[in-house]
Parts: sequence; structure tokens; C-alpha cells
Amino acid sequence: MKRPVSLFLLVLGTTPFLAAAAQPAPGKESGSLWEMTSQMSMEGMPMGLPAQKMKVCAPKDQPPVAADERHKCTNSDFKKEGTKVTWKTVCAGPPEMTGEGEIIFSDADNYTGTIKFASSQGSMTTKLTGKRAGECELKSK
Repeated sequence: MKRPVSLFLLVLGTTPFLAAAAQPAPGKESGSLWEMTSQMSMEGMPMGLPAQKMKVCAPKDQPPVAADERHKCTNSDFKKEGTKVTWKTVCAGPPEMTGEGEIIFSDADNYTGTIKFASSQGSMTTKLTGKRAGECELKSK
């Protein structure tokens, strides 16, 4: 394995691209608590990285997607068509990346999806699953 690819995987292997975990805070706006799993794989690699599990508090009227501040990622161009939500992601890095995400809700409480990233070090796909786990309190910004 080339060194840049190793570094790319190491940096991204522990990154939750969907959302930043939110701790419940008393007296704040109510949100939906999601149990999420993400698993990344990189083009040309024989096996994917271990799955990451997290709990995320997201606004009730929005998909459970947030910016990754650690890698300076921002999400934009959200579109909802029926049960499908799509968006674009740009990460200043390091490493610099662009990506497109898609989640499809099988019902109001469950979804699956992918985020496909591209960078100078190669392409990466993150598979996503999520299940609503209840209510939570949103953090203030």
C-alpha cells in the first residue's frame, strides 16, 4: 500500500461523515435521536474499515446529516424527493475531498445510503444505515 493511501485511510477511518454526535442538553429544542452505522471502503482495497457506530441528535424536520468540523466538511444542495435525500459535501481537509451523499428512508424510522468521496488519493464509499431511537434535545449552535 502506498503511504498517501495509508494516511488517507487513517485520517478518514474514524471520521463520522454523516453527523456530529450531540449530547442531550436540558431546555433546548427537541430533535430525533438516531443510531447510525457507517462503514468505509476505498477503491482498490481488498477490505473495508471496521464499521463505526454512533448516536446523533438531528432536527426533526431534517435528515440526520451534519458537517464534519474536524476535516472542515460542509454539506449543501440538499434535495428531498419522496423517500430519498441527496446532498453534496466538500471537505477542506486534509485531505481535500468532494462527495455526494444519498439516503433512502424505508419508513419514517429507518434508512440506508451511501456517500461517495473523491480526492487526489483516490475514491472512497461510505455505506450508511440508521434507525430512529427516540427523542433528544438539540445542542445550541
